[in-house]
Amino acid sequence: MVERRITDGKRIAQLLASEIDGREDSGLDLLALADADPDVEPTADGALAYRIVREGEPFAEVFVQPDRIRIECRAAPDRAASAAREVGIRVRPKAVEPPRTLVFVESGAAVKRATDVLSAVARAS
Repeated sequence: MVERRITDGKRIAQLLASEIDGREDSGLDLLALADADPDVEPTADGALAYRIVREGEPFAEVFVQPDRIRIECRAAPDRAASAAREVGIRVRPKAVEPPRTLVFVESGAAVKRATDVLSAVARAS
């Protein structure tokens, strides 16, 4: 059997959206999708696919690039960074005010780990 690795940014964003929308455990039930653009086209800098909100307040934004997605965590950026490192996902701070943490999801297989990061942030904030 040949396994196919999903590295298409748009498909990765769809998988993450399904996880957020479909799981009702570990903090993900506190999150919702907003401003989703089903026709988003990936760009090198990242095109906004959707926002993640918690009780109507900004939580994170998901940007689509050709070969990955970038999650910009607004809530608990320090917790997002440590949670991403714990599960082995590439992460870096974004020097803006207020600060954010960028979490890079580079395959469909990494989506489950990304949901672990979002769960940790949801429980921390």
